[in-house]
Amino acid sequence: MNKENALYQQDLRNIVSMPGIETLHGKTILITGATGMVGTHLIDALMLLGDVKVYAVGRDKNRAIDRLGSYYDSPLFTFVEQDVCNKFPSDIKPDIIIPLASNTHPLAYSQYPVETMLINIKGAEHALNLAVETGATVLYPSTVEVYGNAIGEDTFSEDYTGKLNLSTSRSCYTESKRSAEAMCQSFIAEKGAKVKIVRLSRLFGPTMLMTDSKASSQFIKKALAHEDIILKSEGNQLFSYTYITDAVRAMLHVLIYGEVGTAYNISCESCDVRLKEFAGLCAQYNGKDVIFELPSETERKGFSVAQKAVLDNSRLRSIGWTPLYNMKEALWRTLDIIAS
Repeated sequence: MNKENALYQQDLRNIVSMPGIETLHGKTILITGATGMVGTHLIDALMLLGDVKVYAVGRDKNRAIDRLGSYYDSPLFTFVEQDVCNKFPSDIKPDIIIPLASNTHPLAYSQYPVETMLINIKGAEHALNLAVETGATVLYPSTVEVYGNAIGEDTFSEDYTGKLNLSTSRSCYTESKRSAEAMCQSFIAEKGAKVKIVRLSRLFGPTMLMTDSKASSQFIKKALAHEDIILKSEGNQLFSYTYITDAVRAMLHVLIYGEVGTAYNISCESCDVRLKEFAGLCAQYNGKDVIFELPSETERKGFSVAQKAVLDNSRLRSIGWTPLYNMKEALWRTLDIIAS
């Protein structure tokens, strides 16, 4: 991906021109999972904003050089090579902490369920302890998966609890995120921590990792390769998706305007689509077809069993946020940027 692509630069400008962004000037922000899809896009925006000191935390310095290397000479940027399961260095004094580090795709859930749990739980613990020590505000990125499976045709509001399944290792992600949210609320109640929570829908965008095994990412990679789209189900699952720029805008909006201790769903109504519709748009980009194929046993272990996961974003809209992109525009924008 060429970060100088005009569409990508427009995306970044749409973030740094959002209302209230000036309140971040002069702040020090620590971001874990810095080389992931969200972390990379967020840091690109913050570096464009300027006058914000960024500590980017990641385990892989080579990936960091590849994804964020253009910032290494900036006095506003520091890369910290560290596993988030370890305590942060004592000399880092952030104003804001955004702990994005997590395994977030099915193959990781299937192959590394223990690691997945520890990254989420220990990562949240160390972020919260640092916040208490420094007085920092934590923006905790949670997930649609904390709601479990929908009961009937329900849509997920922030107080929803669906059906849960603890009988497989696939619950490593869901339950560790639920535990991390409970830890956030516990730190607020017991230690006076300042924590705001966002629950992200399924995300897509040009900063996706090519190793991402999510179905949506596989569809995008097939479209980029001018190949037919392989769909390993009937594709009737109805999910909320959000373009990465809208997701980052929403996260920063909650950071600026949200209430401590409150969770906010991040979704975009025009991007609530069935899996086969997502696949169809990817195929349409290059005039290809959608082909239905059964998954392997390894793939199946990492799949969500959810058939409907649609987020109600009324609470987020009530504090003044609105999305910018519809599904086709955002998806084809993603493909155009990555292909550049």
